[in-house]
Amino acid sequence: MRLGGRRTSDNVEDRRGRGGGGKTTLGIGGVIIVGIIVWLMGGNPMDVVTQQLSNLNNTETDHTPTAEEEQAATFAKTILAGSEDVWKEIFSKHGMTYVPPRMVLFTNATESGCGNASASTGPFYCPADQTLYIDLSFFNEMENQLKAGGDFAYAYVIAHEVGHHVQYLLGTLDKVHEQQQKLSQKEANKLNVRLELQADYYAGVWAYHDNKNFKSLEDGDIEEGLNAASQIGDDRLQMQAQGYTVPDSFNHGTSAQRNRWLKKGLETGDITEGDTFSIPYSEL
Repeated sequence: MRLGGRRTSDNVEDRRGRGGGGKTTLGIGGVIIVGIIVWLMGGNPMDVVTQQLSNLNNTETDHTPTAEEEQAATFAKTILAGSEDVWKEIFSKHGMTYVPPRMVLFTNATESGCGNASASTGPFYCPADQTLYIDLSFFNEMENQLKAGGDFAYAYVIAHEVGHHVQYLLGTLDKVHEQQQKLSQKEANKLNVRLELQADYYAGVWAYHDNKNFKSLEDGDIEEGLNAASQIGDDRLQMQAQGYTVPDSFNHGTSAQRNRWLKKGLETGDITEGDTFSIPYSEL
């Protein structure tokens, strides 16, 4: 990607080397509430308890980032800034105001409004505090373990989480989470797939406009992004982990689905074309 000379976002909190992020522990009521939120988002409520216990002992540690890590941090801040520019413009055209999310950079683990954030869970968006959380080591994991390296692949991951923030601002996240409480796990998973595929589409919409505004995409970038979308499909990840798939447990979409919706966003750049909720599930 061509990112030279572009601004970086100010909506970033750098917690690298700060253990649990200096957060205080929650009361029992707070733990229960956050645990429910995490469960609805497909996470493990026990992570909340684990984090609260670890917060009792977490202290700030010395952390000297490598040149590679600093480069990754600047990259993430630049992509976030680009998303701010794009979504501000799109929202304005539709008579709305875009309020950008924050981004927290951390190492190993930190506290979020949705409970524990750790390197093992990967980047995620928390609607409770409207913040993206990312341990930059995930980019190395993408390259070395998932075979999904490349700067546009990394940008796609950030843009996908920003896509969830867009869903939050549009009210989609709240509607989906409300519906999921009334559904069986199988049907709730299907609804989550629709949510995740729309976030993939929004990532593509961002890339379309970012390239239009800054000529940011280079030869091979789109292929990197589509490859990343394919590598993190539920079917592919389950096959790698256990040698078989359980479609009823899919909650992000298959490789083909994720690839298709990211590509559609890249081609259209139109937020109104990303309705993943009205079409039959079999046609996603």
